[in-house]
Amino acid sequence: QVQLVESGGGLVQPGGSLRLSCVVSGRMVSIVTMGWYRQAPGKQRELVATITSRSGTNYADSVRGRFVISRDNAKSTVYLQMDSLKPEDTAVYYCNAEVVISTWPLRPSDYWGQGTQVTVSS
Repeated sequence: QVQLVESGGGLVQPGGSLRLSCVVSGRMVSIVTMGWYRQAPGKQRELVATITSRSGTNYADSVRGRFVISRDNAKSTVYLQMDSLKPEDTAVYYCNAEVVISTWPLRPSDYWGQGTQVTVSS
């Protein structure tokens, strides 16, 4: 019953910017960690960035300094601001959320969105 819906992907030129959004809905107690992952054609899915419930962040080396992850707890939404985009950033970007759905027992589980395509090309 927990659903994640990504939006904001599209086609952008190198050096451009995009802002991805992911809304988490459903019956939940809390959302712990949220993050963004990406998968390019023929490659493995990789972590892009994560953000904890206390807004602690972690970034892949390849995007650090260019991407910023943030969250709005009131809206159950996580964002990924992507600046200075490069062709190698082209991938399907997936939203992930570690969600607690019951008070007892507390059992956090990972949920995934369907992905949004980001294409960086001139």
